[in-house]
Amino acid sequence: MTMIVGYASDERGKAALHLAAMLARSANDNLIVCSVVPAPWTPGMARVDAEYHEYLAQTADQALERARGFLPSDVPAAYVRHSARSAPAGLLEMADQHDARLIVLGSSSAGVFGHIALGSVTDRLLHSSHVSLALATRGFRCPPDARVSRVTAAFGGTASAENLVLAVATVGSDVGASLRIATFAVWSRPAYTTRLGTDSEDLVMQEWRAELDKTVNATLAQLKDLRAGPRSVETVIGAGASWDEAIDEVDWDPGDVLVVGSSELGPVARVFLGSRASKILRHSPVPVIVVPRRRAEVLAERATGG
Repeated sequence: MTMIVGYASDERGKAALHLAAMLARSANDNLIVCSVVPAPWTPGMARVDAEYHEYLAQTADQALERARGFLPSDVPAAYVRHSARSAPAGLLEMADQHDARLIVLGSSSAGVFGHIALGSVTDRLLHSSHVSLALATRGFRCPPDARVSRVTAAFGGTASAENLVLAVATVGSDVGASLRIATFAVWSRPAYTTRLGTDSEDLVMQEWRAELDKTVNATLAQLKDLRAGPRSVETVIGAGASWDEAIDEVDWDPGDVLVVGSSELGPVARVFLGSRASKILRHSPVPVIVVPRRRAEVLAERATGG
């Protein structure tokens, strides 16, 4: 299959290429490295506008030529300049034309190093894409032979989260990666001097963990029935007083990828991040793949033979 890489000729472009190479090598996919340039407004443009668009086209071609030097030779890739009304629209058009399973993007250069920061293109796609998105952390780099070693599914205990885990399990099996089911809880305990009468809060946390264990165990039971499951499965809970603490409580290694699903309040066929998934994405120290809910349902149905 094919992955589309949204390429910008700066730090974002390098990070996206490194992530795309790791993903494509793991899944045995081809890459299309795409630079989107604005389409002319009208056929009868003024000469100055035509010259400007010619300049943009030349700049894009030069950037794509430089991109060839950043991709390892073992990853098949084509380099394409595409004209569209906007970068998000152009990337979605390319994904449709090539039946791509994934669009790979870098982070904004204004973000924190080592984390994901949304720019205008990624933010727009996170609210409109019907294709799964892979987002690299700012400055992401990996060895030339890197592969995905573990896929972590962010689990929220809902029906759509169960579908996401089943979908991730099949993808993990395809790429030879292990699966981890992670649940994150942000829970701020009162200061010691004000903890009188907080037993009820402790009880709520205990009940939440008990309910979570039930839903996780039910999902694990479904994984056992898959025709092709991941090589290993583990579960983990990251809890803390902030999202930084909760996510940092979970160990992260090179070759890890985190997968989150769309909000159940958003359109079924498109990516639409809820507040929880958005916070997980912004605090993740590893690349994140965002899967539209309908895409997760389709993969889950295939996994279970439905």
